[in-house]
Amino acid sequence: MKALLTFVLAAAFAASASAQKVLNVVATLPDYGAIAEAIGADKVKVTTLARGTEDPHFVDAKPSFVKVLNKADLLIEGGADLEVGWLPPLVAQARNRAIVAGEKGDLKLSQSVQLLDVPTGPVDRSMGDVHPFGNPHFNLDPLNGKAMAKAIADKLAVLAPGNVKVFRANEQKFAQELDRKLAEWQKQMEPLRGTKVITYHKSFDYFLKRFGLELAGTIEPKPGIEPSPTHINQLVPKAKNEGVKFVIIEPNRPRRTPEYIAEQVGAKLLLLPALVGGNERIKTYFDLFDYNVSQFTSAR
Repeated sequence: MKALLTFVLAAAFAASASAQKVLNVVATLPDYGAIAEAIGADKVKVTTLARGTEDPHFVDAKPSFVKVLNKADLLIEGGADLEVGWLPPLVAQARNRAIVAGEKGDLKLSQSVQLLDVPTGPVDRSMGDVHPFGNPHFNLDPLNGKAMAKAIADKLAVLAPGNVKVFRANEQKFAQELDRKLAEWQKQMEPLRGTKVITYHKSFDYFLKRFGLELAGTIEPKPGIEPSPTHINQLVPKAKNEGVKFVIIEPNRPRRTPEYIAEQVGAKLLLLPALVGGNERIKTYFDLFDYNVSQFTSAR
């Protein structure tokens, strides 16, 4: 009887400790961090490494990141080689076994979504910065937000089982709000269905597919390769012939060439943030789509 009572008390203490513990969550990108904050609320402390104005492929890897990662209970990354150019050395230097690939505190969100542009054959450097696992910019399909929220809630529930009810309730609330907002965004974007666009990088493929726009070409001839005059001279007449209406770039891209293409084609240039925090008006995951959808609807 005494042994049973000891076991019950120990289990109760463990559950109480789990409920009280605030998890240190590190997210590589602000979109992941924003969703983690929505799901974890006051049960998590979220630190985001990249700024919303940065190219997620080429984040400035600051030494302070190592200290942050050393104390992390959970590392949320995109995966699919999105952060491969800067994150692995930081994780190695952090000496935190919990967040090493495959360990309890490692979460790669790409494993929770259906990736686009997955190569069907061998990939080499002659093809540019092609990701062998598929296009990693899946955050720009708002429906993927539900999958990301569920994956984060699942992982938080494992790390802090005493707070599972909080995480599940917040996940449900997030999903319901996303469903409501997605219906609004689709209604606003419906008049643009079938519209042809040009993007700088293949950052917006998921956004275009979700809202029925068509990609007519990219300013980069290959992913990660800057455009040459020859490529631009081929792209402009192609865009004219196809009736391209928008040239889309992230605010951190060089503007001279996109502005030239838009002028030559008779298209409108749209500066669309690809991440939460891409400008001062975008503070949440919902804000990102509110803003980008409004840019299309006001320019059509």
